[in-house]
Amino acid sequence: MCLLIVAMIATLMLTLANLTAPRLLTQMTALVSNGMTEADLPIIYRLAGFLLLIYISRVLFRYLSNYMAHKAAWRLVQDLRQRVYDHVQSFSMGFFHNRQTGDIMSRTVNDTATFELLYAHIIPEMVTNAVTIIGVALILISINPKLALLTCIPLPLIVASGWVFTKKVKPKFSLMQSSLADLNSRLHDNFNGIMEIQAFNQQKRESGHVENQLTAVTTNMLSALNLSAIFHPSVELLTSLGTVIVVGFGGYLAFMRQISVSDIVGFLLYLALFYAPVAGVAVLMENFSQALAGAERVMEILDTPLGIVDAADAVSLPSVKGEIKFENVSFGYDEAPVLNNISFTAEPGKMIALVGPTGVGKSTTIKLAARFYEPTEGTVYIDGYDLKTVKLESLRSQISMVLQDTFLFTGTVEENIAYANPTASFDEILEAAKAARIHDDIMKMAEKYQTKVGERGVKLSGGQKQRIAIARAILRKSPILILDEATASVDTETETLIQQAISELAGSRTIIAIAHRLSTIRKADLILVLEDGKIIERGRHEELINFNGSYRKLSMVQNAS
Repeated sequence: MCLLIVAMIATLMLTLANLTAPRLLTQMTALVSNGMTEADLPIIYRLAGFLLLIYISRVLFRYLSNYMAHKAAWRLVQDLRQRVYDHVQSFSMGFFHNRQTGDIMSRTVNDTATFELLYAHIIPEMVTNAVTIIGVALILISINPKLALLTCIPLPLIVASGWVFTKKVKPKFSLMQSSLADLNSRLHDNFNGIMEIQAFNQQKRESGHVENQLTAVTTNMLSALNLSAIFHPSVELLTSLGTVIVVGFGGYLAFMRQISVSDIVGFLLYLALFYAPVAGVAVLMENFSQALAGAERVMEILDTPLGIVDAADAVSLPSVKGEIKFENVSFGYDEAPVLNNISFTAEPGKMIALVGPTGVGKSTTIKLAARFYEPTEGTVYIDGYDLKTVKLESLRSQISMVLQDTFLFTGTVEENIAYANPTASFDEILEAAKAARIHDDIMKMAEKYQTKVGERGVKLSGGQKQRIAIARAILRKSPILILDEATASVDTETETLIQQAISELAGSRTIIAIAHRLSTIRKADLILVLEDGKIIERGRHEELINFNGSYRKLSMVQNAS
């Protein structure tokens, strides 16, 4: 705010300097036109000196006005981008299911940048224009009221055309911003799926999709610029009418001896100052429409409720033993039921496994345990605490997760393992890697723990990524560990290594594991078989095999394969 105040003061001083210069030129013209004498030379020199000071001061004030306004604007954009990012990363998972990553990125980066137009250009220029118009109008009235009033004839027409232009062009800029977000989304998807595009020879098809998106952006932009191309010269024509009026009527007044030559010269000089900001309305309207279109998209994000937030009386969850209890829990996505009245208890230090066909609610169950979603009915407890009554940060600090779609951040192996515990020592990282059976693989890499993993861990195999994720979870040393398909898409040897790592963790923390491969959860203390969102069987491996139900059939199918 201080930077903007400095910029506004500099802008006002610049405007004052611009208003003063024509007055000095008018005085010099009056001296010359009235016939100079030697006694007038000191006055001329003094006026020239004042003019020089004004022109030098204009350089300083213009610098302060431009730089400080831009500095304030980009600081605002920086803060706004941070606010948008912080708000977005606090959303519940449901928000991200309905949004494209490219659109969110566009709102965070591109749309927030339009606020720079508002702060660095529109606001300072509006102040400058307002002060200039008022100041010049008063000076023109002091020179000749009749002529001054006649110069204002085009103003209502300019204001009306500006209002119409804004109404027409704003939707065009909104479409342009939206199409730009769609383009970002398409590029984000294509770059992430570049291997699939090349593997299926879909380069030409995807190039066509990108071309369509680019065409949409260009078409919407040109549509807005077409309106601007009509509006700008129209405003210039209207402002030129004022000059025509001054030349015509001013010439008549001079002929009638009602105004001096120096006053006409001064009038014309001030008239240029008067109509410059009026003509600038065209640019301001265009910038304002663009800024408003971007601002609406930013505010839509900031005004979106977070979904899952701490209750006003939420308490911090103390160190827990790890008991997890689901009591009559039901849940659905967008009214599509997923879980139906399930209840179970995972005792501290025990391993509980969820099995069943795809889409029966296994992953949803663990996400409810970490409160990524809220149950539509029922309650989830940890050590007797209703999850809705505890602070999210304190809850998730006691849960580690290894997800099926393992995500590694761009960086080194060490950085990815340490992500869950940035203050961990290298010895602790080493210990976690050994426990996850990934240390030997790391030592064979070119730069060992400093090896770059690439975007999303593209340089590593699926098994290596999953074991790094397990090491990351181990390093956190949380009392609850959630494993979502930790052995998915790995070979038998890697699966054995992961099983060994999980077996060593059993007993030291509560483990909830989702598995399609039943070999990984044979030693689980409790196995829940889900079907159609309900728990249809529960028990240990041997009990379920003897029960001769769905679990036994699933086991037989896997053994046969």
